[in-house]
Amino acid sequence: MSNVTSETQAGANNQEAPVIARLSVLDRFLPLWIILAMAGGLVLGRAIPSLNTHLNAVQVTSGTSLPIFVGLLVMMYPVLAKVRYDEIGTVTRDRKLLISSLVINWVIGPAVMFTLAWLMLPDLQTYRTGLIIVGLARCIAMVLIWNELAFGDREAAAVLVALNSLFQVVAFALLGYFYLKVLPGWLGLSTVGLNLSIWRIAETVAIFLGIPLLAGYLTRTIGERARGREWYETKLIPRIAPFALYGLLYTIVILFALQGHTIT
Repeated sequence: MSNVTSETQAGANNQEAPVIARLSVLDRFLPLWIILAMAGGLVLGRAIPSLNTHLNAVQVTSGTSLPIFVGLLVMMYPVLAKVRYDEIGTVTRDRKLLISSLVINWVIGPAVMFTLAWLMLPDLQTYRTGLIIVGLARCIAMVLIWNELAFGDREAAAVLVALNSLFQVVAFALLGYFYLKVLPGWLGLSTVGLNLSIWRIAETVAIFLGIPLLAGYLTRTIGERARGREWYETKLIPRIAPFALYGLLYTIVILFALQGHTIT
């Protein structure tokens, strides 16, 4: 029995070794870098009180500063440049995957967040409303980053992010009205008004997903046509891949610098 156990453990170690070996120093100590980026942002926000004003001086869309947009673009572009767009058709034919994603994101997720908001924050309307809205806001950039770190299916991630982003344009305002106005009224709870523009949501999705998606698609298409897939994936991708995490850390610094005074 001990021999069998030893062989099993050895086999498991052999399977894990290649994955660990693939992790760079940046990947391996990512939690540490994130904590340091958060701390650095807080220090900047406290040390330079006018930093918030300067960072928000130029905005891409209303409420989103140019420095944050640059960070998100740098973070998403390498991941989307890795996607094999000619294989996306396989993912789109998987009806079970697409439907389950929509159900989890737009039926289960909002209901869970609504429940948590009223259980945990019944007397704090602003925070409660924010939590409900967060439950309706599909994340784009971070989903791609975490999927990449977990060695997930890039093509499936790209399709699901795009699908939920498009669905968000249609469903966000309607679900926001339902969970902030209609459902609380049915349950005898206080209601909150919500003014959202579908065009504003569409603009945000187009900018924050459309631009990096187009850049990634063009990079792969042009790169493969010019030098071939082997060169593209063995030479070019390794050079641009680290910028995804650089963009992540930079964005964290900026976000915490913007809210440094408020948080502390």
